[in-house]
Amino acid sequence: MPKPLLDLESEFGARAERRLREDIIGWLVTVNSQGGPQPRPVWFIWDGETLLVYSIPGRAKVRHIEGNPAVALHLETGENGEDVVIVTGTAALDTSAPPIDKNQAYLDKYGEEIKRIGFEEASGMAEQYSVAIRIIPGSIRSF
Repeated sequence: MPKPLLDLESEFGARAERRLREDIIGWLVTVNSQGGPQPRPVWFIWDGETLLVYSIPGRAKVRHIEGNPAVALHLETGENGEDVVIVTGTAALDTSAPPIDKNQAYLDKYGEEIKRIGFEEASGMAEQYSVAIRIIPGSIRSF
């Protein structure tokens, strides 16, 4: 059995796990066709093993992942650059993921934010952000 990426008994593992569950914004870095990094802010959920991000079809991040699955997701640091959490791994489009309006974990985390950005119902966001991207971490670094 593979070793878990996070030792939840350690300070590092517990802190990284909490931040992956609670932080609202992560910076998803994909690779464009010229090999250049392309960071963008995203909403995400962490299930303890993978990250899930939703996108509008045809967006650059979707095209980049289709061309090169290598990605990184990093969280905002503290005011002085402390509390770093960086996940690197591979991403793929996940047609088996539930749509936003049927994903209770996503709704629990982002329900108020969905309304704040102008969607009266989560189904409206689900229609627009209909592509699910699953990120499988290869490593998680924190310091």
